[in-house]
Order: sequence, then structure tokens, then C-alpha cells
Amino acid sequence: MEPSLNVLGTALEPCSADPLTGFYRNGCCDTGPEDRGRHTVCVVVSAEFLALSKYLGNDLSTPRPEYRFPGLKPGDRWCLCAARFLQAAQEFAAPQVVLAATHIRATDIVPLELLRAHAVDRGA
Repeated sequence: MEPSLNVLGTALEPCSADPLTGFYRNGCCDTGPEDRGRHTVCVVVSAEFLALSKYLGNDLSTPRPEYRFPGLKPGDRWCLCAARFLQAAQEFAAPQVVLAATHIRATDIVPLELLRAHAVDRGA
């Protein structure tokens, strides 16, 4: 299997090991056919984004041990569904993005320019 690429065209970097993120819970925003939600955007969550997500019916703040989900707090890095990132951007509540850890397949849903506009690693 060839290595996954990020939106910069280089090797996909890890997003977070604490909390352990990714559809495959491998710390990376890897994706595959099983990942219907496309958990491909590595974000740094904010209180504003967490509130929006909860309002939209996806409470990311509350721990769910049965899903190996610790609950997120502002500042945590997390592999977010590309469509949810796009929705948050449309609602002016998008979290910051780590481009080097965001999978290239995120651009199937989110324009690269929008990801760059929210990037924390702007020099990348």
C-alpha cells in the first residue's frame, strides 16, 4: 500500500494520538471505502465549533467510551468529516486546519483555498 498524501502533495502527517483520532483510530486522517463520512480534515477544535456541532446534533464534547471517543475540548486536534468542516465554514464557525495532516481526499468536498484560509500551518 502506498503512503497517503496530504493536501500539500506530501506524505500525510499524523493528526493526533491524544486524543487518538482518525476513522481507523490510527492518529491519521486516512480514509478508505468504509469511511462514508470522509474523516479527512485535521482540525484544531474551538469552543465555537464544538457548540455548533452539538447544535447540529453531533455532540463532540461528551465522552462516548463505547466508541473509544474521549470527548473533545478546545485545542484538541481531530480528524473531522469534510462535509461537516464545509458546513461549519458556511456557518462562520470553522475550526483551524492542519494542512500537513489533512488527507488529499478532503479536496473532493472542500476547496483547497478554503482549507488554506483556515490553516494553522500557513507556511506549509
